[in-house]
Amino acid sequence: MSTGTGQRSGTRPVLRADAARNRERLLAAAVDAFAADGSATLDGIAKDAGVGIGTLYRHFPTRDALVEAVYRNELDRLCAAADELVAELPADRALRAWMDRFVDYVITKKHLADSLHALVACGRNPFAQKRERMVAALESVLAAGAADGTLRTDVDASDVLVGTSGVCMAIGEPEGRVQAGRLLDLLVDGLRPR
Repeated sequence: MSTGTGQRSGTRPVLRADAARNRERLLAAAVDAFAADGSATLDGIAKDAGVGIGTLYRHFPTRDALVEAVYRNELDRLCAAADELVAELPADRALRAWMDRFVDYVITKKHLADSLHALVACGRNPFAQKRERMVAALESVLAAGAADGTLRTDVDASDVLVGTSGVCMAIGEPEGRVQAGRLLDLLVDGLRPR
């Protein structure tokens, strides 16, 4: 009898294709639900994902497990986007697109803030290696920009991360996205060679 998962030596279980799709749908529905209403129900998330509540609980046995998975998934997507964007766009435009994704990530994180703080209070750390991963993602974009001549060669990735974070902190609410876009345009313009 199959359990529905395979196991690679030394790694976590590999989900069947349908189980992986269900997990991704649940994560997407959870992001939307938490962004719309921090008190979203697990039943509502399962319904929005088009799966039963049992499927949700098989993937995420508790609300905390779902919140942590949503946060980690958004971080994974943000970090992976750096290389994807550089493959599609000149590096300066890839950097600006990555910054937009960073704003999305911060907005999601704000909606999950109370739940994430509760996880930390329980001894879990969903933020482990967050900064290092983001700096590494930015380093790849900046290196591509130095190579293609669209970005300065003397830029520190951690400075760009702090600047981008500062813009996000300054706008406060998602309604400030237009202003954030203008500020990020200025930041990227300052990173272009003169």
